This record gives sequence, C-alpha cells and structure tokens, in this order.
Amino acid sequence: MFEPLASPHAHLSRRTAIQAGTIGLMGLGMNHVQALRADTGTKSAKSCIYIFLSGGLAQHDSFDLKPNAPDNVRGEFNPIATRTPEIQICEHLPLLAQRSRLWSLVRSLTHPFNEHFEAHMVMLSGRTQLPPGFRSGKPQPNDWPSIAAITGDKTRARNNMPPAVVLPEILKNPGGQVASGQFAGEMGSHREPWFVEASPFQGRQSSGAFPTYSFNHLKEAATDGSELLFQAPNLSLPEGLHAGRMSNRVELLNTLEQQRRKLEQAASVAELDRHRQASISLLADPKVQHAFDVTNASDNAQDRYGRNSFGWSLLMARRLVDIGVNLVQVNLGNWNSWDTHGANFPKLKDFLLPPTDRALSALLDDLNESGQLDDTLIVMAGEFGRTPRISHLPQHYKLPGRDHWGGAQSVLLAGGGIQGGRVIGATDKLGAYPASEPQKPENMAATIYETLGIPETAAWYDESDRPHQIYYGQPISGLT
Repeated sequence: MFEPLASPHAHLSRRTAIQAGTIGLMGLGMNHVQALRADTGTKSAKSCIYIFLSGGLAQHDSFDLKPNAPDNVRGEFNPIATRTPEIQICEHLPLLAQRSRLWSLVRSLTHPFNEHFEAHMVMLSGRTQLPPGFRSGKPQPNDWPSIAAITGDKTRARNNMPPAVVLPEILKNPGGQVASGQFAGEMGSHREPWFVEASPFQGRQSSGAFPTYSFNHLKEAATDGSELLFQAPNLSLPEGLHAGRMSNRVELLNTLEQQRRKLEQAASVAELDRHRQASISLLADPKVQHAFDVTNASDNAQDRYGRNSFGWSLLMARRLVDIGVNLVQVNLGNWNSWDTHGANFPKLKDFLLPPTDRALSALLDDLNESGQLDDTLIVMAGEFGRTPRISHLPQHYKLPGRDHWGGAQSVLLAGGGIQGGRVIGATDKLGAYPASEPQKPENMAATIYETLGIPETAAWYDESDRPHQIYYGQPISGLT
C-alpha cells in the first residue's frame, strides 16, 4: 500500500517514487493500470455501466406492476404506458417511459437468497452458489471475484485508464460490516477494481440521493443532506495535512500539483518503466480531472442528471467510460438505500425513483445522442427484489413496506447492441417467481462479459497459474 509523503515539500526518494507508482494519491494501484501487466487480456471494443441498487428494488413498484393482483400485492402505484405499446412501468418513472425504445427489461431474474450479504455476493459476482467459507459481513480471501474484478483482469486498458472502476463508495453498513462480492476475492487483492470513494455516507443513517433526496429509513422522513459533500477521488493526503487544513480547494490543488511534479521528476531521474510513468501522468491528465469534477459540471448537465449523488455518480460513470474505462459499477445509493421494509411507497415516490428516473434518462440521452449507446451496455439490478405481499413491521416502521425476496426481480438493460423495447421473461400473477424464461445471475454476468468481448473459453489464472473459468451460464437470449 502506498505510504503518504511526509510533507508536500519533502525530498522524494527513489523508493518513495516507486511506491508512488502505485498512485496512492488517488487510491489507484499499479494493478489498476492494466498496461503494466504483460497479460493476454481482451481489448474491449465496448464498455459497461453496472448500476447496482443496494437494498433491492421492489419489482411490483417499478418495472413489473401487477394492477390486477389483490390489494395487498398490487400496491399504491399505477402503471403508465411507455413509447413501446406492450410495455408499462411505474407512474413515477415518466422519463424512462418516454425512452422505452432505448432499453429492455428482464423480469425473470431469480436466485434463492433473501439475506443482504448473501444476495450481494451473488449479484456482484454473478454466481448463485455461495463460496466455501462465506461469512456474512466479512469478505473472505476465498470469495468469488466480482464482475468488476474479472473485467479488470481480462480486459485491456484504454488510454491508460483502469479497466474497472467502482463508485462512489464501498458498500458497508453503518456498523462497519462490509458486503462480500465487491472485491477480487480468490483472485488476490492485487487485482481489486479501482474503488473511487466519493461519498461520505459510511457510518451515517442517511440514505438516498443526498443532498436533495436524503432520508432516514427508520424515521421514514427526509434528512438534511446539505452538509454532506460529494467529492472524488478520495485522495490520500500527505501526513500533517488533515481535512481541516485542506478545506481550501486552491490549497488542495496546489499540493497535488507539487506532488505531481515531484513524481514526474523522480520518474524521469530514476528511469522508471513506462507503465509507472503512464500511471503518474494519469494524475495530470485534463480528461481524467474533468471526469471526476462532476459537482462543477455545467448547469445544463447538472440540471439534466440532477444535483445529487445519483446524478453525479452516473455523470461520472458516463465520463469515465468516455475516456476509456471498460466497466464502471455505480452503487446508486449507499448501503441498503433501496431496502424499503417500511414506508415503501413514500420512499420510492419521494426519494428514490425520481432521482433515478432523471439521472438514468440523462445517461441514456447522452450516450444515444453521442452515438456511444451501441458501444456501452447499461445494466441496472439490485441484490434481490421485494416480497409480493405488502408487510408491516409496526415495531420498526409506521407505514407498510415489502421485505427481501430473491425469487424474482426486474433488471433493466440498454445499449451494447441490445435492442430496446423488449421484455424477456415474465413472473406469475403475484410477481413472486418466474413464469417463463427464468434467468440467473450467471446469465446476467455472461451478458456483461460477452459485451465486453471476453471469450466464453477465457479463464483467469491464480498465483499458481491454475485456470479458473469465467462463464457459468449463457448470455441472456432475445435481447439482441
């Protein structure tokens, strides 16, 4: 791990310069710049943005409404028509309804887990079977590697960018338990995706898209998110420079500029290899700086995406793909933002669906208008769906909600060669289980890998040079 520089004015030794080759300033390891591996990875012609909804989106109240079901299943929301005559979705997703020809739905993804940590493992790794020694809330070295980690290992970098990025934070609950499935697991920590930590939510009770759509799950009410700061990347500052001293933006930029010049000078003097020099230059690349500077985007961009953590995260993802990242996983909302055990309907209506509708629609528009949608796959899923029957836990919540349900969930897909306006699979009349064309996490993962150009016969290799398969299912059929 990179050791912080002792001071912005300290002499930079060759040892420190070599350590700096791991780009500790941005949390970027040498392994994230794939060019420095003499690997046989695939040069990806396409990219993927995997939008992950931690907590689990209620399928009945979003993309698989059951208007003819009993009241205790149907819920409070009405379906509305989309631009595709045969597809209806929730009335609180009007912008996506207008863009239905750009996206398709899989309404029949299923797995057997109803517990958050297990389901995170399954949906982030794309493998239904839990790994040996799995422990809830405590990632293990033998966990399955995440889809992001495999993509980072098996696709080549473009424009010196890391192949796989996860933002805006690592998923962990306020108690500090960390969701498995996010990491490289048995591939080894040196093959982690690049985690860009831009969100301050960890350890807080707030959920949703701060500052404008922030709420407290237990109090079932809006919270003041104005004091929360969305800032990326999470920079490792030199010792002696604490957050209080770095509140001045100019001081921070000046410090980084001093460090960058020292790194480049050291790289030149020590004749570090071209990969370290390329990774160091990444700090100063104006395109990279622009990709992260989303809170200072134009008024037009922020109005379209939304001036909140959902909008900024998807805008950042769009910019990262544009400059060469192959896969960006966007955790849309902090840990369990979509876990609507109580007040399911007001939480979705007032805090979760509106910023998602706006930000995702803006992302689709940008990619479509630039001609990049065909080359950028968008996948949006949670760790599971929600129970068909509405429940009420009065000891915790004033209003009813829906509980965890791995039996069925809806997945939205767009771009990457996928035809819009299609629906794959269906659930039964209660929205509980697939009634046709069931899909598994393995099928979703295979769809991502295929789009990224990873061959079905590809494998990743461990430290003993033993091969491990990547595909555990076939890509979802009927989408292209």
